[in-house]
This record gives sequence, C-alpha cells and structure tokens, in this order.
Amino acid sequence: MITELTRELFKQFWPTFTAIAQAESTYAYDADISFEQACYLWCELPYQSFAWVDAGQVLGIYYLKANAMGPGNHVCNCGYMVSEAARGRGIARQMCLHSQQQALTAGFKAMQFNCVVSSNTVAVALWQKLGFEIVGTLPKAYRHQQLGLVDCLVMFKTLDHPLV
Repeated sequence: MITELTRELFKQFWPTFTAIAQAESTYAYDADISFEQACYLWCELPYQSFAWVDAGQVLGIYYLKANAMGPGNHVCNCGYMVSEAARGRGIARQMCLHSQQQALTAGFKAMQFNCVVSSNTVAVALWQKLGFEIVGTLPKAYRHQQLGLVDCLVMFKTLDHPLV
C-alpha cells in the first residue's frame, strides 16, 4: 500500500536509506548523511513524499518535487528507494506509476531524472520500459564505490500521454 511518507515511516526506513547511501552506487549522498538531513530532503523539501508499506514494513519510499523553479517548474523530479529484501517485487515500478499519476494531478507536464547512474542497469531498464528516454549522458559524473568513475544519465518523459 502506498501512503504519505511521515517522519515515523522514514525513521523505520532509515537503516535501508543509510545502507543505500553508504554503498555509493546509486545515490549522490554523503555516506555519513545524518537522519535529520535525509529526512529534510525526503520528507520536508519535496512537494509530496510516499512510502510503500506492506505488513507494517516500509519497503520503499519516493519523493516528488519540481525539478526547477520559475519557468521550469512544470517538470518534476522523483527519487525512489526500495529495500534490498523487497527488490524484484515490482515495488519501484508501482511507485513510479503512482508518482506519474501524482505528478499529473499536481499539474506537472513532464518528469526528469537528473542523475541515473549508468551502472544501475536494473533502474535504467525499468525507467525505459516505463517510457523514459535517455536525453543526455554526463560522462564520468558519478564516483561509484566499486567501479570508479561512471556515467550518469538524464532521463525524461512527457506526461501528456497514457501511463505505461
């Protein structure tokens, strides 16, 4: 079930969040990001934030916010995290579909992912299946903990057509 992400639900997800940040393979966060910093970025700063909760466990979270201000605020940006134990169950897909519907309801016209790490092939393939196009490559823009410098992809989808 998808529900609004609260501070309490974020606290429950915190061990997963820190593991993802410390892995330095998908998100550009300091490995030692504090709970308060992360909670602000995911629960307070965005337009909306949601959690995927199943049997009382937070298995995934996502945020939705404008990608830019002023004349660019019709394009939104989202970030998604899924716990390792829940991967492969379609949660990221369902959260992405939910986020697109939320974005349309909020009046956004497009969705942009600014920094999809190219070595995160599962995410890249999923976003492409859901209609996102790679519109740019940022060469060696991410310092992957195990692979060294890897490319980041900018992915984009116009939201004026039916959701996939």
